[in-house]
Amino acid sequence: MAGDQQRPRYHFLPPANWMNDPNGLIQWEDTFHLFYQYNPTGAYHRQIHWGHATSHDLIHWQHQPLALSPTPGGADADGCWSGCAVDDHGTPTLIYTGFRLPEVQQPCLAVSHDSLQTWQKWPEPIIAAPPPELDLLGFRDHTVWQEQGVWHMLIGSGIRGQGGTVLLYRSPDLRHWEYAGPLLIGDAGQFDPVWTGLLWECPDFFALGDQQVLVCSAWDQRPYYTIAMIGAYRDGRFVPHTTHKLDYGDAHFYAPQTMPIRDGRRIMFAWSMEGRSEESIAAAGWAGVMTLPREVKIAGDGQIVTLPVNEVQQLRQHEIVVPATRVMPHDVHWLPVHGAQLEVELILRPPRHGTCTVMLRASPDGSEVTVLRYNSQTATLTLDRRRSSLAGDVWRDAHHAPLALHNDEPLALRIFLDASLIEVFANECRSITSRIYPTRPDSMGIAICADEAAVDLLAGRVWEMAGIW
Repeated sequence: MAGDQQRPRYHFLPPANWMNDPNGLIQWEDTFHLFYQYNPTGAYHRQIHWGHATSHDLIHWQHQPLALSPTPGGADADGCWSGCAVDDHGTPTLIYTGFRLPEVQQPCLAVSHDSLQTWQKWPEPIIAAPPPELDLLGFRDHTVWQEQGVWHMLIGSGIRGQGGTVLLYRSPDLRHWEYAGPLLIGDAGQFDPVWTGLLWECPDFFALGDQQVLVCSAWDQRPYYTIAMIGAYRDGRFVPHTTHKLDYGDAHFYAPQTMPIRDGRRIMFAWSMEGRSEESIAAAGWAGVMTLPREVKIAGDGQIVTLPVNEVQQLRQHEIVVPATRVMPHDVHWLPVHGAQLEVELILRPPRHGTCTVMLRASPDGSEVTVLRYNSQTATLTLDRRRSSLAGDVWRDAHHAPLALHNDEPLALRIFLDASLIEVFANECRSITSRIYPTRPDSMGIAICADEAAVDLLAGRVWEMAGIW
């Protein structure tokens, strides 16, 4: 697959086949462990195992042997689905969802006694069944923490006719659990400020400064997007005061998981799913990639934002400084850079009324281009991929992120291009993650366009990025 021009080079992905959710993120001694949903037999979602990789810097990874595999006749006979890792008084412990056809989902547990290399499963599910009084749409995915000496666990679910929910359980020993009610129930009939869906997958619950944060992925037959909720947590209940999309790339930033690390940061990875047909995925032989590792922060406007960790700068190679210039109306200013593995920093002053545009992965004639556009009047940043590929089987839509700039505040963009993956960060408060599949070998250009009014490029830098393998 080394010659596959759609395959990212500086983001984590397995050697081949299917990958989805990040699982079991944990720092153990001096090593970071990334587990992930993995099908070792093909580029499709079936018979899911837990893949495993390790790193000492969050950037460069080593593949490890499979951590979990389905046990014939067991609670996980048809899949070891998503979960988390915790330190149980010196014993690495995984809690994950065992799946059996047609729709049986039960929490399971495994421990390691050799530094997270091999795992021994607890013989029975740690919870036999969901609460019988609830009409649930799912019962999967786990986040676990300890509070005043008692283990707490959230399980992602949805209550039919109401909305997404996370169910709270408590335990003295990680093996015997008591149901403590829903931490929070969403309202599927509410669309403002954002629709929160019918079922919440992959919950993550943590404190960030003096705020409590719940992150869930909204699901309804297909992934939609990830939401972040900020609020107050007391007596086993969570009351949010702020709810928003965590990343505005929707399905391409899904099922994120965080881990606290010893230097005080909380690090997040998310799964970026493909945006092309099953036939193209099968022909390629691989599917799914992880986002860059990101640090979770509270942005200046009070929302949760995830930004690339500083360690990403290790990958910078040749730097190109882009001179400041004014781009006149209806002009196209091409930057002196080409490539498919780049980091791009641009500081622009958009017109007070109108739009400014950055063309990414553009062919010289513009027949293939991904358009990043800022509209000052609507205060919206749009990543438009309707012309990002000449292939006939790719997703063609646009992602929209609200982004209100203060008076005289420039548009500060940090863009990562890695083959079919693009991650955009704006003013350290918004992100858009997406997938694009340019087909032309000359779709490597970057340009700045002005529409009705001039656009000032105040500063720019571009780096070629090294691979991580």
